[in-house]
Amino acid sequence: MTENVFAKIKRGLGRLTADLRIVRLSSEVAQHAPQPDQRPVVFFNASTRILGLSQNAAFSLLTSFAVRLEGVPVVHFVCRRGMSRCVLGTDPENPSAPMPCDICVRQSQVVYNKADTRFFTYEQDDDLAGTLAGMSLAELTAYEHPISTWGLPSSTLPLGALVLPGIRWGLRIHHLQDDEATRRLYREFMLSAWNVARGFISLLDQTDPQAAVIFNGQFFPEATARWLCQQRGIPSYTHEVGFQPLTAFFTSGEATASPIALPAGFELSPEQNARIDAYLEKRFQGNFSMAGIRFWPEMKGLDEAFLQKAANFKQLVPVFTNVIFDTSQPHSNAVFSDMFAWLDTVLDLIKSHPETLFVLRAHPDEKRPNSRKQARETVEGWARANRVDKLSNVVFYDSGEYVSSYELIQRAKFVMVYNSSIGLEASIMGAAVLCGGKARYTQYPTVFFPQTVSDFRAQAEAFLTAGRIEVPAAHRLEARRFLYYQLFHTSLPFDKFIVPFYRPGMVMLKKFGWHELKPENSPAIKAVLDGLLRNGDFLLE
Repeated sequence: MTENVFAKIKRGLGRLTADLRIVRLSSEVAQHAPQPDQRPVVFFNASTRILGLSQNAAFSLLTSFAVRLEGVPVVHFVCRRGMSRCVLGTDPENPSAPMPCDICVRQSQVVYNKADTRFFTYEQDDDLAGTLAGMSLAELTAYEHPISTWGLPSSTLPLGALVLPGIRWGLRIHHLQDDEATRRLYREFMLSAWNVARGFISLLDQTDPQAAVIFNGQFFPEATARWLCQQRGIPSYTHEVGFQPLTAFFTSGEATASPIALPAGFELSPEQNARIDAYLEKRFQGNFSMAGIRFWPEMKGLDEAFLQKAANFKQLVPVFTNVIFDTSQPHSNAVFSDMFAWLDTVLDLIKSHPETLFVLRAHPDEKRPNSRKQARETVEGWARANRVDKLSNVVFYDSGEYVSSYELIQRAKFVMVYNSSIGLEASIMGAAVLCGGKARYTQYPTVFFPQTVSDFRAQAEAFLTAGRIEVPAAHRLEARRFLYYQLFHTSLPFDKFIVPFYRPGMVMLKKFGWHELKPENSPAIKAVLDGLLRNGDFLLE
C-alpha cells in the first residue's frame, strides 16, 4: 500500500514538473516571438492527448512555438467540451461511459498557455439529430449533410465517411455491428463532427489562414478540418510519429499513408549502407520501438518442436498480419476490401496446399498489454472462427508469442504480408515477398504486389508450385534505398526536445531554452519550417 502511495506521489510530481516546463517554455516563446505581420497558421489536434503530452501533441506544440518564433502568428483551434463523444475519450468496452473532458480541458489550459486560442464548445444540431435518428448503419456511413450556404465547391459534407475511420479505431474493430450501441456512437460522432465543422469554418472565415497543421487526418475532428481546408484551397499539413524513436513525420499529404518519394538517382554510399545494416541488426534482435511502444520485450528463436514439425513439409510460408483498426489500413485496402478478406483468400491457399507449412503470425501490437488499444477484432478470433487449429499444415503464433519473424523468413520459400513493415525487411533479406495490401513501399519495385484478387491468388499459386522463385535484384536494392530514406530523411528527430515519460507513447519536454527552437539550432525544426512556410519537402538534408 505504501509503495502505491509513493508511486502516485512520484507520478504526480512528475506531471507537475512536465506541466511547469510547458508553461515556462510558453512564456519564453511569447516573450521572444517577433511581432507578427502576416496571415496565421492554424493548428488543430483534438485527438492526440487527454492528460499529458503524447508524441504527436508534443510535435504539434513544439512546431507551433517554432512558427511563432519565425514571426508567423499561430491560432490554436481547441476543444473545450466541444464534442459529445470523441475518438480518444471513447472506451471501446463501454462506449457510453462519460467523456474525460475535465482532465482534457485542464491539460489544454497548460498546453496553450500564452497562445492565441479559439475554443469550441458543443451545441447539438437537433435537426441533424432527428435526421440521423432512424438510420441504419449503412445509411449513416453514406450520409452527407447539406452545406450549400457555405460557398464551397461541394454542397454537402460527407459526415458518414469522415467518421468511419475514427469509429473503427475507437471501437478497435473493422467490421461494425449494425446494432443500437454502434449506431448511437456513430450518430454522436457525426453530430460532433458537424459541430467541429461549424466551428472550424467560422475560424477560417475569421482568420483567413495561410496554412493549417493537423494531426494525422484520419480521426473525425481533424479529418473534418482538413476536408474544409481542401475545399477552401488552404494548404493543410498532417503529422504522425516517424519511423524511429521520438521522430515526427510531416507531409502535405496524408501522414497515415506515409507518402514517401525517393529522389531520382538516389543511391546509398558505403557509409549509408553501414548505417542501415546497424539499424537492421537491432531490428533482427527485436530491439526497436514505434510510437513509443516496444513490441518485442523479448525475441525467441524457433524451438525444436517447431523445427521437427516443419521438417515434415515440402516448404514453409510465413503470413504476417496487421492490426485491423490501425490508421494505415484504409489506405491499404486497395486490392482486398480489408485484411480479413485477404486472410480468407490465404485460407483457401492453405487448404489446397497440404504439402506447405503456413505460419500465421498475429501482429505483436494487436493485443497490447496493459492498454485500451487492444484490438477487439483479432487474427486469433478469425483463426478460431475458421477452425485453423484443425488444419495440420498451419502453425499460429498469437501476438504475445515473441518468436523471431526473421528466423521464419530465413527458412521461407516466400513470405506473404498485408502491408506490414516486415515485408520491406524481408525483401532486404533476399526473400520473395507477396503483398496483399497497399503499403508505403509498394509504389517502388520492392515486393510482388498483384493488383487484383485473382492476380494475387494466381501469383501465390505460382510461387507455391514453382521449383524456385526468381526474385528481381531490384527488390532488395530498392527496399534498402526506401528504408534508408524513410528512416534518415523523412523521420525528423525531436529527441533534443522530448523524453519518454510515464507510460508508452507519452513524453515530457526536456530542459531547454526557446532559442533551441530556431531553425539554425535544429535540423528537424528547419525541415518542418521549410515545409510549412517555404514550400519545402519536410526532409532532413
